[in-house]
Amino acid sequence: MAKATKTIRQALHYPPQYAAYFAANQALFNRVVAFYFDCIQAHEGLLSLKNKQALTALEKLTHATESSPHPIMPLTDLAPDIPAMFRRAAINAALGSARAFFSSLKTWRARKQKHEAKHTKKRKKRPFRERPPVPPRSWNKSVPFYASLWHERHTHGIVLKVWTGSCWSWLKLQILGRELPDGYAMGSPQLVRKGDRWWLHTPIEKTFEAPAKSGEQLTIAQTRLCAVDLNLDKHLAVCSVQTVDGTILATSFIGNGTAVSGCRKQLLGRIARNRSQTGLIAENEQDNADLWAKIRHVDEQIAHLMSARIVQFASEHKASILVFEHLGNLQPEKGTYSRRSNSKRAYWMKGRLFRYATYKAWHAGGIITCRVNPRNTSRECHRCHAAVIRYNQGHPVEGYTSGAALCLCPQCQMRDHADRNASIRVGQRLIERTQEPLKEKPHARSQRAKRESKDSGVGISQDAKRQMGPSIPAARRGDHANGHGTAQGRRRRMGASFPDIASQLRVHFE
Repeated sequence: MAKATKTIRQALHYPPQYAAYFAANQALFNRVVAFYFDCIQAHEGLLSLKNKQALTALEKLTHATESSPHPIMPLTDLAPDIPAMFRRAAINAALGSARAFFSSLKTWRARKQKHEAKHTKKRKKRPFRERPPVPPRSWNKSVPFYASLWHERHTHGIVLKVWTGSCWSWLKLQILGRELPDGYAMGSPQLVRKGDRWWLHTPIEKTFEAPAKSGEQLTIAQTRLCAVDLNLDKHLAVCSVQTVDGTILATSFIGNGTAVSGCRKQLLGRIARNRSQTGLIAENEQDNADLWAKIRHVDEQIAHLMSARIVQFASEHKASILVFEHLGNLQPEKGTYSRRSNSKRAYWMKGRLFRYATYKAWHAGGIITCRVNPRNTSRECHRCHAAVIRYNQGHPVEGYTSGAALCLCPQCQMRDHADRNASIRVGQRLIERTQEPLKEKPHARSQRAKRESKDSGVGISQDAKRQMGPSIPAARRGDHANGHGTAQGRRRRMGASFPDIASQLRVHFE
């Protein structure tokens, strides 16, 4: 079984005095976490136990019970009457931080030991200057609410048990935002501070049957995959659903990239004009904060909407694989500040679309996401893989115009939208990558095992004694067509002619 986990963020509506209660509750929680972190440092052997066993051991060390009325490190010295679930939430938080710290410390000690074990002969031994990791100096963890710390949760409300600074009280709060989706199991909610407001974050989890890997799915001819070609203008994404056997089922043009790019460029132009009027930028201070926030919010909203529409299109056509191009070396074009910054953020938008679509596709029923090499996906025909002519309507059909809307294959006479052709090639490239074996150079031992011994009777020119000096390159090719060292019709060792050997690229699989 596979799991899909995500967090639902909901704003809280509460009276103004509740903000001080939430802050006092979080301050107490962080003090308890720091207390248990010190306990773990004093008893480092606790980290060798599992989480449940370590939690039980820490409670015996710090909590008074009938069997152990006098614990070694009593928690009551810090604060009395702490609820059991509040205490256990702090213990789990301290265990996570302690495991991370001691893991980093162990790695640092290993690097130091490896450095000191080196013995240099000519040079003087250099001291190990890397600083060791240090425990957290301050704590700012959000408070999770385990069972018995909350109740009466419904669509628009919840009741939380909070430390107000003087006592423990139940506070009834109103929830704003989207509802929890059906089919998910709810985890412990968490009270998170964002600026001056407090939010409720609720983790949810869904289990489903684990999908097969992409290589296994692509062995079935009926497997459907949705290939996505991302652009900067016009259509931000062009999606094509196709089967492994080559049948193209549907295509969708999503998004108005021209409007998004124009809105972003207008805001960047206003920032540039404001900077030219002031003539300086204050150090450690954000200039044009409202405009920058608007740009970030627009990009974030568009990325979420676009990724959701891509996943929705793939789900409607029952695609089990989502394919993107691996766009990692994009650089902004030269020009004015607004033009250069606009293209830079358009490239960032592509990365956001991939990240958001990845987790949304997984939550949509286990759709897995892959990436392929983007080289020449827009320049090749999806029918015959020949070079295409790319042009605009009303312009001469010749050459390759980058960004043009139409394409024509001079070999098979295929006419199509250029972005649709590119999206189909993206999907075909994933199929080709899994079906064609890698052309690798054979191991040296296997090559030597195939060679014949010198006493087998095969005569080669290198064995003959020279009388007239070194032989010319043509004579050194050997006297026999099948002898060792011969160039058989200008073919390489693998038996393929020079134009037939394609440069094999190892593509990172996501």
